[in-house]
Amino acid sequence: MPVAERTMSELSGLDALEAEPRVTPAATRWWSVLWPKLAGIALGMLIWHLIASSGWRPRHVLPGPGQVLPRLWHELGKPITWRAIQTTMRRAAVGFAVATAVGGAVGLAVARFQVVRAAVGSLITGLQTMPSIAWFPLALLLFRISEAAILFVVVLGAAPSIANGLIAGIDQTPPLLLRAGRVLGARGLSTYRHVLVPAALPAFVAGLKQGWAFVWRSLMAGELIVIIANKPSIGTRLAFEREFADAPGLICWMLIILAIGVLVDAVCFASAERLLLRRRGLG
Repeated sequence: MPVAERTMSELSGLDALEAEPRVTPAATRWWSVLWPKLAGIALGMLIWHLIASSGWRPRHVLPGPGQVLPRLWHELGKPITWRAIQTTMRRAAVGFAVATAVGGAVGLAVARFQVVRAAVGSLITGLQTMPSIAWFPLALLLFRISEAAILFVVVLGAAPSIANGLIAGIDQTPPLLLRAGRVLGARGLSTYRHVLVPAALPAFVAGLKQGWAFVWRSLMAGELIVIIANKPSIGTRLAFEREFADAPGLICWMLIILAIGVLVDAVCFASAERLLLRRRGLG
């Protein structure tokens, strides 16, 4: 066989080998994802146990895992715990949905209209840097102690991050894609639907992830301050444990807050990022 033909045959074989999909068993995939998280939890528990056992603080102030974990299991068996989690998650979902709608609309307007960008572009970043807790005096003045006060602060805390994510994604869209879209007939709203928004999705998802973090932080601060009667929530339970100086109960609710944050990131945002990477041939 001539050298040129042999070389082409070898390259074709390599291309076929590279294109052949690798089938990984589901158990192996799950274990590869799970074991680093389990190792991180074990390391965190070990550090926590060592600090609590060092005598740096009394056990009634800083209890160890041996005191907190049984208490956590007991708390999870109470109906009021799940009512509190349900209330908080409902508020988080509503606040995140409203913040996404507001942030998305503002982001599109700022990204595509120079007049709007000149008017409010820097204001969005300024709002993003404001601590959420600073909005609560105004929220209480406007809405008193109510659900609206919490929603007001949650939306103001999260919408700027979502808007900035969408603005960054649209600004980084290659001009070649816009020209190709126009050649293929994309005009007006179809440009947003078929060109700009798909191109901006990675940055937009990153903005949504950051927006969720602001939602969660703002909501926890709001529930600690705005305590509504007959509506148990995670923040309310946290405040009650603090008032009664119940350190194991306090850390229990802190662990619940941490677990929900990790779970939402793993189920929602990490899955969305993997899907985007696969659709772009990067995963």
